[in-house]
Amino acid sequence: MAARSAPSCHLRLEWVYGYRGHQCRNNLYYTAAKEIVYFVAGVGVVYSPREHRQKFYRGHSDDIISLALHPERVLVATGQVGKEPYICIWDSYTVQTISVLKDVHTHGIACLAFDLDGQRLVSVGLDSKNAVCVWDWKRGKMLSMAPGHTDRIFDISWDLYQPNKLVSCGVKHIKFWSLCGNALTPKRGVFGKTGDLQTILCLACARDELTYSGALNGDIYVWKGINLIRTIQGAHAAGIFSMNACEEGFATGGRDGCIRLWDLTFKPITVIDLRETDQGYKGLSVRSVCWRGDHILVGTQDSEIFEIVVQERNKPFLIMQGHCEGELWALAVHPTKPLAVTGSDDRSVRIWSLVDHALIARCNMEEPIRCAAVNADGIHLALGMKDGSFTVLRVRDMTEVVHIKDRKEAIHELKYSPDGTYLAVGCNDSSVDIYGVAQRYKKVGECLGSLSFITHLDWSSDSRYLQTNDGNGKRLFYRMPGGKEVTSTEEIKGVHWASWTCVSGLEVNGIWPKYSDINDINSVDGNYIGQVLVTADDYGIIKLFRYPCLRKGAKFRKYIGHSAHVTNVRWSHDYQWVISIGGADHSVFQWKFIPERKLKDALHIAPQESLADSHSDESDSDLSDVPELDSEIEQETQLTYRRQVYKEDLPQLKEQCKEKQKSATSKRRERAPGNSIRLHFVHGYRGYDCRSNLFYTQIGEIVYHVAAVGVIYNRQQNTQRFYLGHDDDILCLTIHPLKDYVATGQRRKGRNEVYRFLLYVGRDPSIHIWDTETIKPLSILKGHHQCGISAVDFSADGKRLASVGIDDSHTIVLWDWKKGEKLSIARGSKDKIFVVKMNPYVPDKLITAGIKHMKFWRKAGGGLIGRKGYIGTLGKNDTMMCAVYGWTEEMAFSGTSTGDVCIWRDIFLVKTVKAHDGPVFSMHALEKGFVTGGKDGIIALWDDSFERCLKTYAIKRAALAPGSKGLLLEDNPSIRAISLGHGHILVGTKNGEILEVDKSGPITLLVQGHMEGEVWGLATHPYLPICATVSDDKTLRIWDLSPSHCMLAVRKLKKGGRCCCFSPDGKALAVGLNDGSFLMANADTLEDLVSFHHRKDMISDIRFSPGSGKYLAVASHDSFIDIYNVMSSKRVGICKGATSYITHIDWDIRGKLLQVNTGAKEQLFFEAPRGKKQTIPSVEVEKIAWASWTSVLGLCCEGIWPVIGEVTDVTASCLTSDKMVLATGDDLGFVKLFRYPTKGKFGKFKRYVAHSTHVTNVRWTYDDSMLVTLGGTDMSLMVWTNEMEGYREKRPCDSEESDIDSEEDGGYDSDVTRENEISYTIRALSTNIRPMFGIKPHLQQKEPSTDERPPVSRAPPQPEKLQTNNVGKKKRPIEDLVLELVFGYRGRDCRNNVHYLNDGDDIIYHTASIGILHNVATGSQSFYQEHNDDILCLTVNQHPKFINIVATGQVGDSADMSAAAPSIHIWDAMNKQTLSILRCYHSKGVCSVSFSATGKLLLSVGLDPEHTITIWRWQEGAKIASRAGHNQRIFVAEFRPDSDTQFVSVGVKHVKFWTLAGRALLSKKGLLSTLEDARMQTMLAIAFGANNLTFTGTISGDVCVWKDHILCRIVARAHNGPVFAMYTTLRDGLIVTGGKERPSKEGGAVKLWDQELRRCRAFRLETGQATDCVRSVCRGKGKILVGTRNAEIIEVGEKNAACNILVNGHVDGPIWGLATHPSRDFFLSAAEDGTVRLWDIADKKMLNKVNLGHAARTVCYSPEGDMVAIGMKNGEFIILLVSSLKIWGKKRDRRCAIHDIRFSPDSRYLAVGSSENSVDFYDLTLGPTLNRISYCKDIPSFVIQMDFSADSRYLQVSSGCYKRHVYEVPSGKHLMDHAAIDRITWATWTSILGDEVLGIWSRHAEKADVNCACVSHSGISLVTGDDFGMVKLFDFPCPEKFAKHKRFLGHSPHVTNIRFTSGDRHVVSAGGDDCSLLVWKCVHTPH
Repeated sequence: MAARSAPSCHLRLEWVYGYRGHQCRNNLYYTAAKEIVYFVAGVGVVYSPREHRQKFYRGHSDDIISLALHPERVLVATGQVGKEPYICIWDSYTVQTISVLKDVHTHGIACLAFDLDGQRLVSVGLDSKNAVCVWDWKRGKMLSMAPGHTDRIFDISWDLYQPNKLVSCGVKHIKFWSLCGNALTPKRGVFGKTGDLQTILCLACARDELTYSGALNGDIYVWKGINLIRTIQGAHAAGIFSMNACEEGFATGGRDGCIRLWDLTFKPITVIDLRETDQGYKGLSVRSVCWRGDHILVGTQDSEIFEIVVQERNKPFLIMQGHCEGELWALAVHPTKPLAVTGSDDRSVRIWSLVDHALIARCNMEEPIRCAAVNADGIHLALGMKDGSFTVLRVRDMTEVVHIKDRKEAIHELKYSPDGTYLAVGCNDSSVDIYGVAQRYKKVGECLGSLSFITHLDWSSDSRYLQTNDGNGKRLFYRMPGGKEVTSTEEIKGVHWASWTCVSGLEVNGIWPKYSDINDINSVDGNYIGQVLVTADDYGIIKLFRYPCLRKGAKFRKYIGHSAHVTNVRWSHDYQWVISIGGADHSVFQWKFIPERKLKDALHIAPQESLADSHSDESDSDLSDVPELDSEIEQETQLTYRRQVYKEDLPQLKEQCKEKQKSATSKRRERAPGNSIRLHFVHGYRGYDCRSNLFYTQIGEIVYHVAAVGVIYNRQQNTQRFYLGHDDDILCLTIHPLKDYVATGQRRKGRNEVYRFLLYVGRDPSIHIWDTETIKPLSILKGHHQCGISAVDFSADGKRLASVGIDDSHTIVLWDWKKGEKLSIARGSKDKIFVVKMNPYVPDKLITAGIKHMKFWRKAGGGLIGRKGYIGTLGKNDTMMCAVYGWTEEMAFSGTSTGDVCIWRDIFLVKTVKAHDGPVFSMHALEKGFVTGGKDGIIALWDDSFERCLKTYAIKRAALAPGSKGLLLEDNPSIRAISLGHGHILVGTKNGEILEVDKSGPITLLVQGHMEGEVWGLATHPYLPICATVSDDKTLRIWDLSPSHCMLAVRKLKKGGRCCCFSPDGKALAVGLNDGSFLMANADTLEDLVSFHHRKDMISDIRFSPGSGKYLAVASHDSFIDIYNVMSSKRVGICKGATSYITHIDWDIRGKLLQVNTGAKEQLFFEAPRGKKQTIPSVEVEKIAWASWTSVLGLCCEGIWPVIGEVTDVTASCLTSDKMVLATGDDLGFVKLFRYPTKGKFGKFKRYVAHSTHVTNVRWTYDDSMLVTLGGTDMSLMVWTNEMEGYREKRPCDSEESDIDSEEDGGYDSDVTRENEISYTIRALSTNIRPMFGIKPHLQQKEPSTDERPPVSRAPPQPEKLQTNNVGKKKRPIEDLVLELVFGYRGRDCRNNVHYLNDGDDIIYHTASIGILHNVATGSQSFYQEHNDDILCLTVNQHPKFINIVATGQVGDSADMSAAAPSIHIWDAMNKQTLSILRCYHSKGVCSVSFSATGKLLLSVGLDPEHTITIWRWQEGAKIASRAGHNQRIFVAEFRPDSDTQFVSVGVKHVKFWTLAGRALLSKKGLLSTLEDARMQTMLAIAFGANNLTFTGTISGDVCVWKDHILCRIVARAHNGPVFAMYTTLRDGLIVTGGKERPSKEGGAVKLWDQELRRCRAFRLETGQATDCVRSVCRGKGKILVGTRNAEIIEVGEKNAACNILVNGHVDGPIWGLATHPSRDFFLSAAEDGTVRLWDIADKKMLNKVNLGHAARTVCYSPEGDMVAIGMKNGEFIILLVSSLKIWGKKRDRRCAIHDIRFSPDSRYLAVGSSENSVDFYDLTLGPTLNRISYCKDIPSFVIQMDFSADSRYLQVSSGCYKRHVYEVPSGKHLMDHAAIDRITWATWTSILGDEVLGIWSRHAEKADVNCACVSHSGISLVTGDDFGMVKLFDFPCPEKFAKHKRFLGHSPHVTNIRFTSGDRHVVSAGGDDCSLLVWKCVHTPH
């Protein structure tokens, strides 16, 4: 019996020998108290060299591998390995946890570092992406995360001199990070030519952006910014593992065993070579250094710690040593002295002093050691080796006695016999050899019984027997010394064993778990004196059992610390200590044994806290001496709250639904009915499995819950109000200390979710905090709990909330509920937790109580640390049902399942008091005492120390006061909830009653419902407002539905019932029971009139025939309906023919026909009274007049079946007496109203949620004024009032309209469609814009040149490659390009993206990836260029605190949080400083951003398939809330200008009104139903008015006006086309709208409206376009700013309506043609939009534009600049005179696009290159007839670029197959001679091909190409444009591959053309996707 409880003694960790030097670095530091902190295995060690004392931190559950010291040097952060690794921040002084960071990394935490002020911590994971994560560690909150690198990262550090900068290094890389917002952005270090690219192992940051890093080859690399500036070569002879910075300078340590000290500028101070010192040895390798003042700490690879005093640097002091690499298996203890011997695979044997805690001897052997033994007199030490030999040494001087090798496999165990004569040696080849000690170890016997390797041996005390264990778990016995196997159990019975180290055997059965056959216990050692057994296993756990322990699954205490397998464990010779050794962690742990008698004194040593449930814990298996569980608790613990259909099934179901919806939406469906219902009263209270869920509010109302409803009950008026925010069972409820807010937690949805997912209802269970006055949700907490929430509690200050989940580990979460943030989380317990209570005095503490569980928790950062209640001898480990705190922070009280109250101080049980018979379910603390309630139905009042019971109240029928609203079913019902207030005690019972007990004794019943068991039977009275219900709880009840809302009568039945029915005269009541009988009772007295029992299965429906009620039809589950004559009480007919059980029956009005539904979904008809089956065509069924309709089948109600009818059943229906509205109830808990008849599938409906699970029955009252519904398992009866059509109070509508989106299309417009369907190219994934083919230039093999020039100086000098126009001047190369001007604006597919700043002086807008600030007066521009891809949206913060703050969102790749992820930048428009970057999970991009009223929140919308909506606190970079927005595109979402919580989103057939509650986003669809014929159109824009008005612009030109979320009017045809933009002016409330219109006299594309959109004034935009399409509007002082689809930005004066065009751009791209004027700062551009435009750089504006009517592809100036040639896409070309813009000539000789057109330098010829693989020559001297004089033949592909030679005799052509050709002009002959080609001087160079420009092709050009190039007029610089949107600057020529260059970002993907202007003053680049022209200023190197 003893083994059934854990031993009462205890182990305490006293010392750990070892230090983890292998695979870890930088893990050894001095703390502020001059102690040394490091780690070994899973333990953090704080060692005090002065006192030679160790303290341990044991909060980790696996190997620690990283450590960082806080700058104040008291706190330590450690990171561990494991599947779910976590980081602990702990105090090195108290070794208590301060904070836990978890749930982010996987695999392990490789590096940690604190920032300068210690507020933030950075960690690096071991996952495949080596994630880098920044934490606010005090709050346990992750601030930012990014993929670190593709390969391992070895070190990371904060730059201590620059805020928000970090550096990380690792395999072949170093990265410099900047943290902004939530974005970590890396830049790779540039090694350049200064040093080799190699692995960097460690780093330290210094001033002036300097970083020092240690490399693998022993050099030190010095970085400035991101560039390597110098190397210190040979700093160490091999890799530098550690670098430590301190006040004096830097210390480095390397693999060469040297420590070097450097000063602050990294000049060497001194070298200490540890290998040369006394303690040194060959191969010593330094892993960690720490330099503090004159002390240096050094940690080595081989687990040593040295301390060096700088003055005596050649005498290092060895302060810790341990075993090194390799497994540690051998352990033996000295028989007479406190010594332990260990031997390891590192071939060393070491002797440790357990008293001095030191290594006293060490000897190195030839082979790895696997086992050890010391003989009885302590003279010889035997060591078993891995090679099968064994060696015997003398202990005193470690000299060899003998070395014997008889075996080939490892020796795993050896032991001397107790009398010292023999040595038994067990080998892995299954044998045990016996050697005689005195005969110089001669072999005297062998034991050969085993079939597997030998694991353990024990001798008998008389040395005559040996027992062995082997790898198969077999236990064998041998006679000694011969080794004969003993098989007789009799012989063995009496043997006394000298030691017990075997793992199998009767005496140690109990160490194995009950049902396991695993072999994971490595070692055992028995302590006969203390009757305890210690075991070591593969999981790093040491356990203490009682000895002997005979029954499997014995109780134990467990201790953690070792990380992986513990290989061996032994008691010391005097049983004072236990020594354990770790296999992989090479460490030796020494535990102090504290026997039972000393435990009392040791109590002040609180059990070590830890995060895993493992601190010297009781074992996991059940205690046997726990009393039987109370039946009620038993039931409760088995409630799993899990449902039939779960997430797993959803994807298929979703697909099925979509299909069905499609088919459904094609047909027109009935509208939903005009009636609606409103919840009026609920009979019921959830007491059967919930506790403490009933409270008084501030004003004395009563709040509780039932089903999915939070109920506020006013007992004076007997009325109820409801919180209907939940969508499933509420399981717990608590009230805020101020009694005004309530928190309710629900279960996760099961089947319900199947249908409800159409509404995006979240699938994780949520906690709602709501206001009892307004019944509005204040916050909704989600995530972190699965299945459901079983308990919640507010803190005393009301700011925090604790919750417990019903998942397997019963997770505990602490929330800041207003913010909706999770503060901390922890696993609670394996078993159910019933209560959580926050400490009223200390907000960081809480208790949980549950099944065999009482735990005391405290918050530590993001984790909670729990300590089990310590019971001691006072009590047993009982199940706790309730708990409260007492009058001080230490005191707590809990009620147990056996009726006791336990009193706790701190974590210790002080005493127990017997309080009730049976469980104590509820307790409540008062100022001066307590009140408890239990299963015995007694309420007890106690004094403040539970000394005396002051008063008891028994709940009895006799005590019921006259004003009660019902009847007590039984005396002493089980009490589940107690609350005090307002002079009363409020009591909730298990039977679903709520009672109010007056202090003087009378009891008033307030509310009641059915008891546990399903409720199905419901009948309403034929002419009174009453109804009857019958339930599985075996009661029949009559309820009053009139204002008194009470239960009028109740009667107990012998069996439960499922149906009931009033007779037509209301006098009789028929009830069908579950055993197949039914009875008729008097409707007033409920007394029996008559009963029958003809069936075996339950009766499912029962109905009187109409009229006189002559017949009674009784339907049963055995598929028959019996018809009885009521008067004669005889059965007169049986209806047969149903194939399944009957579900519903209805009579026709004549009482002659029955309609029947069955479980097989058959609709049958029978004639009464004989029961003959009839076949009636479905068309006829409608015509029959039915007395009632409760059928769910047939054509008339086809539409009531939901899209997923297979999963969910419609269980009940009922038709109003006017036959207009059909109410239904279904398995999802929905009550729905349909118009009747509901023909066609998937009818429209209104839907109401209040029941939690299936609604089993619905009935209208006799006058249709009320609907009564029953919830099956929620046991509640709900009464709804029917509100007729037209009767609609203006209050938020609580119904949800149908799920299926309206089938009308939302309207059509080409621009909207284009915007909706556009797919945004991400720059990094861009592909080539031209259809090129062939091998790219940098991959082509060079053809050997025929005439290699002789290397002789007589050769004539090479001619210039390029004619240069500034001969004589010194040529100055261009060293940089600076963006000076941008012509372009993204209006084609973005909107609301032009805004005024600075009172209208400046405007801000964007194009490509550039944010542009444009000065209205001067036209000068400045740019924000931090985006790395296209900007899609822009908004300006309107709050005066955030002046000129702009947010821009960009496209991006998937959401991996790397630099390519979509992001939002928040920046200052004036100084272009980035304030925050938000990397987001909106894959594809961000399409809308909006600031909140206070300016602190930012709303963003994604282009991902879910169109996610996210709210950010942008200054911190924190994501507050996020939710899927809509399944189709959302165009805009905007905050209300006066709110931080309300916003609106619009999109394709979508308008939603959102509220931010805590961290949850709640949405309401816009309701159209109030306006006749309103349809949901595609909505495009939003504006706001006072009093919660919202205006949305639609695709049809209407504007919808919404009040809250209900459509209240439509401003028809506000514009003739789609309303794309709306703007609300904050100062006067006027609204500007912009649309798509044709200009006309009255109309205009821009209109200014009054605040309510009633009157307007129109403005015309004088742009000369056929239609104006406005995409953006903004209003400033007297001006309206308009952005158009045509890329114009126009300012319109409000007074005079004058238009001023501020910005012009091409409308559609790509812009292919680009030409710069030969002498002036003008340039021309030609684009797909059919225009050629002339731009002036100096005046910063467009001078002119020509509409050509066709897309233009190329343009060119003549050499004098007097003519312009334009090539068109249709093959035509035109020549214009510049002066008059008149056409000089035009010609069309080709059918395909002209790609390039060129004048010869002598102005004689025009060359025209086309995509027909040809170049045509025209002689211009022949006049404007333009006859072709010749052309170039055999060009292999389309022409890209052409250049003339300076003498006009040659033309070079580059073509689409990456080939360059040279032709003679004008003959068109192909020139093949390489030498001749090399001698040509070219007039211009725009070719991307040729040896001279080979270097422009990049390595990464698999998919993308260089599109254009241009050499400067000086001939020494070259710019290119490519498909990635980059402009690059090279030197010319650049014949080497992958030439060095500078890159400039700004364009979207595809730069199509690029040119230098005259004098090389500017470069102009043209964009493909962005239709923009960028003008860059050239910065020349100074002379």
